Amino acid sequence: MQHETAEEREALELEHLVEEAEYGSDAQLPGGRWVLPALAGFWSLFQLLLPYSTTIEGALHLPVSLHSGLVRAIHLAFAIALVFLSFPHWRRRSLRAPVGQEEKPLGPVGSGIAYLLAGLAALAAAYYALDYEGIAQRGVPGGLDRVLGIALLFLLVEAARRCLGWALPVIATGFVLVCFFGPELPSFLAFRRVSLDRMISQLTMSGEGIYGVPLGVSASTVFLFVLLGSMLEKSGGGRYFVDLAFSLLGGFRGGPAKAAVLSSGLTGLVSGSSIANTVTTGTFTIPLMKRTGYPPEKAAAVEVAASTNGQLMPPIMGAAAFIIASTANIEYLQVVRAAFVPAIVSYLALIYITHLEACKLGLQGVPRSELPRFWPTFVSGLHFLLPLGLLVGLLVCRFSAELAAFWAILFLAGLVLVRAVIQAKGFRVGCRDGGRLLWESLVAGGRSMMGIGVACATAGIIVGVMTLGPGSLVTDVVARMAGGSLPLLLVLTAFMSLVLGMGLPTTANFIVISTVVAPTIAKLAGMPLTGIESLPVYLFCFFFGILADDTPPVGLAAYAASAIAKSDPIRTGLQGFAYDLRTAILPFMFFFNRELLLIGVSSPWHAAWVFGVALVAMFAFAAVTQNYLLRRNRWYESVLLGAGALCILRPGLLANRVDLLSARNVAVFGLTLCALALAWQWLSLRRKAQ
Repeated sequence: MQHETAEEREALELEHLVEEAEYGSDAQLPGGRWVLPALAGFWSLFQLLLPYSTTIEGALHLPVSLHSGLVRAIHLAFAIALVFLSFPHWRRRSLRAPVGQEEKPLGPVGSGIAYLLAGLAALAAAYYALDYEGIAQRGVPGGLDRVLGIALLFLLVEAARRCLGWALPVIATGFVLVCFFGPELPSFLAFRRVSLDRMISQLTMSGEGIYGVPLGVSASTVFLFVLLGSMLEKSGGGRYFVDLAFSLLGGFRGGPAKAAVLSSGLTGLVSGSSIANTVTTGTFTIPLMKRTGYPPEKAAAVEVAASTNGQLMPPIMGAAAFIIASTANIEYLQVVRAAFVPAIVSYLALIYITHLEACKLGLQGVPRSELPRFWPTFVSGLHFLLPLGLLVGLLVCRFSAELAAFWAILFLAGLVLVRAVIQAKGFRVGCRDGGRLLWESLVAGGRSMMGIGVACATAGIIVGVMTLGPGSLVTDVVARMAGGSLPLLLVLTAFMSLVLGMGLPTTANFIVISTVVAPTIAKLAGMPLTGIESLPVYLFCFFFGILADDTPPVGLAAYAASAIAKSDPIRTGLQGFAYDLRTAILPFMFFFNRELLLIGVSSPWHAAWVFGVALVAMFAFAAVTQNYLLRRNRWYESVLLGAGALCILRPGLLANRVDLLSARNVAVFGLTLCALALAWQWLSLRRKAQ
């Protein structure tokens, strides 16, 4: 019992460490324990009162009406102030810090500087809202515009450094500096110098820079979905999904690993953070995996691979999905539809990989007597599934994403209050407990959003600069590096995403890569940058941005999982990336085979065919990477499985070279190759048994 208590205490300390690494600390500043929650909670209330959709056939009228530019400015003011108050130290805590290490409170000078910077940053960010009409009329920046514009640029970059690390600030600063040295560049790269006034006007006085589309999506849509996820997590949804997954899969061979994948996928429905997902589910799943025989590195790597892929899971898919919808000028539901087959296939393939690992290691499941029963567990948490069902239903009924999230939040809030009253067996006590839980959810939502808000605003600097002159320059440089080859450009994009993702959150990584590289990809592929046909480009960038969370040496999800498993973080990251190879191959496949994104697929039978053959192909690819199907593969069996997977996922590669073959026939040929490999192993095992 003493040992279990120590483990539980260490798990709580690790969870607290992750919260500090992602959301900062409220204990370093005098008054921080009430200032930060108050600021974050009122930010959430402000976002809930906004009229994103002011009417449903004239029936709904919300009490606040603000121009979108004002909303973005206020949104950024809250976010940047929270960052300066939550990360006031030069050296913020890291997931590599020892568990149990405490942050030291700041002295009077340090705390005074933190409050001063927070106030100045909030003022500079809100100035766009405070003098909105004057800025619109002037057009050309005046003296105060220049001072506050330059201050905002410096303070925003510093805020990004504090909460996100060095990568994004360095990239944004580099883009700004290039604008001032255009004529000094080599002749084939040179462009006209950008004046300071034009720079300030573009980045801080218009809707094309800091207050551009990324920040607008963060303010209008992403916040509500993050708040919904925080409310579900605070009310016990994360633990419910873990229990539900274990009740379903825990008893099978390698059951804890299978349950880890399923629970991480369910948690990923409402979580945009792979690190938080890793800690939320990994605290329960990793020790059980180790207990049933998984080596520490593999136990941690399974959780990392499952948690990083949580952002692929519809309907929420992290913040980048909403930016894709806005950038491509399509409905959010179309992004969800396109991502459905790759996300589900990727998760089922990971469950299959855990099964192959269990077979290789000779593992068994957890005894059923130690697992929760399915039906009682399922019924006990129906109130967590109902808001998600409402959310999906409203999206299917063509409600806007923000309005669907708004009603789901209100519905869940009502359920939380009713549940609290029932559990407390008293109306006043229940309302008090339920109200406290809702307030904690509002605070958690605000603190979860500050990094996303600052990331979107900082990435807006890059987006704004690209329209000033360096845009065509960067596109030309990328095209030259790829030598005009589309496959090489895709490999280059994947590499850039993985490298940038070591220091950037997924949302910022996607914005940078899609801004810099997407135009070149679309040009070489002859694809548009808007509409459904542009989804392969944006989803390609999105998938590889997600994979960076477990890529050594910086993958933070790997550090979080290794801290739980007591494993080496580098080896954990490498093993997790090996498991994620199935996800890395999918973007190349759906870029050339758009049926995998259900583009051009109209009938349910056609969709079922695409899903079925894609699943077989990913199982075959997983068997190749694990070198195991029913037993250890021989080299020619791996060749058959690999060729079969390639034919299924990329049928046009062979069909375009052989006139008599259609894409469907090539896919059937690929299925036959996989069946041959399976039959060969089955017969050899049967002969050996006789």
